[in-house]
Amino acid sequence: MAGMMTIKLVFSGGLELLFDNERNQSVLIPSFVPSDNSTHSPPSSSSSTSSSYNDTPSTGETKAADLEYLIYHLRDHLLKERPELFMENGTIRPGILVLINNTDWELEGEGSYQLRNNDEIVFISTLHGG
Repeated sequence: MAGMMTIKLVFSGGLELLFDNERNQSVLIPSFVPSDNSTHSPPSSSSSTSSSYNDTPSTGETKAADLEYLIYHLRDHLLKERPELFMENGTIRPGILVLINNTDWELEGEGSYQLRNNDEIVFISTLHGG
């Protein structure tokens, strides 16, 4: 069985409101995940629900866990409301800054960045009404 890793998460700039008003969180995810980013089998059964956005079975192929998978995992298991404010066209919505260990995700390969145990991923909304 593949190992698990802990990913530290920080939501700010209003994004924490979409994640049950929890600014600092952590998730436990497998080191290897379905290639199609299917999250139908959560690694923890503590708060699983009978429905999610991605309930179709995986193709069986796996890949090293990457930021793209984490985004789907967050949408399907931690996001409490309004997924359109977090994701758009299969990635993070424009106007949300993503930092990987205090470095802009664009410098780290965006969604293809391979996650490592104890990485810190920060999501900061820059979208504000006016």
